[in-house]
Amino acid sequence: MKAALAQTAPHLARVEANLSQHEETVTRAVAAGAELVVFPELSLTGYLLMEATPEVAITLDSPTMDRLRELSRQAAITVGFVEEAVGGRFFNAAAFLDGGELLHVHRKVYLPSHGLFDETRHFAMGDRMRVFDTRFGRVGMLVCRDFWHLGPAYVLACQDVDVMCVLSASPGRGAESGAGRFESTSSVSLLGDLYARSFGCHVLHCSRGGVEEGVTFAGGSEAFGPSGERLVRGADEEPDLVLVDIDPEARRAARLRMPFLKEERPHLILRELQRVLAERTAPRY
Repeated sequence: MKAALAQTAPHLARVEANLSQHEETVTRAVAAGAELVVFPELSLTGYLLMEATPEVAITLDSPTMDRLRELSRQAAITVGFVEEAVGGRFFNAAAFLDGGELLHVHRKVYLPSHGLFDETRHFAMGDRMRVFDTRFGRVGMLVCRDFWHLGPAYVLACQDVDVMCVLSASPGRGAESGAGRFESTSSVSLLGDLYARSFGCHVLHCSRGGVEEGVTFAGGSEAFGPSGERLVRGADEEPDLVLVDIDPEARRAARLRMPFLKEERPHLILRELQRVLAERTAPRY
């Protein structure tokens, strides 16, 4: 399978323009042989939405989602968008579509609210981390900050994830001395290596580029093989489209060589977490 990391620079709060950008990018990626195209977080809307969040939100049965369904007949796609749900809630969401069908929606679980981040003000928190079957194997999706926490990746691994798709819109933070990169980009690279190596899966991390409202986004999208090897890396900061071969036999070989998942004991972890939580909530006196 050949996948494409579509490191776009979305137009802020312009859904129609971004939808056209998706269609053009998928056409380019398919011409290069891609069967799966991974777009970044909030690729349909841009990131710094603030009070524009309700204006760009869509429902799962909207005309915009219908156009994405049609687009997925060319190639499977992951798309970042604002989902409008019942109860006046809005989610920072990611959709996986293939063959004209919406296969899965992941709603961002961890919402940062420090520094320039203010997601808890505008978005509701997702509460599920699920793996789903596709023609590429078992796929799980995470959105940006979900990837920085160990728990979500571990939960996907316990569901036998084959391909982990990570959609990010990460502002560059911290200049790395001598390397010409952001420290935050290097940190994400370490996590990609760790999760791929530990779980014997492929990690496809697509991070947007460009500048929005004076904020520079890091870019540097990466794909990792199941032994932790970096397979490809996109340009820092700028839009890019990079392709990578995803070999399922490499996953099998890595899992035979380093059988971490076979050794895993999720029931033990669950029991110990329940004990820790009970001790935390028990009165001290």
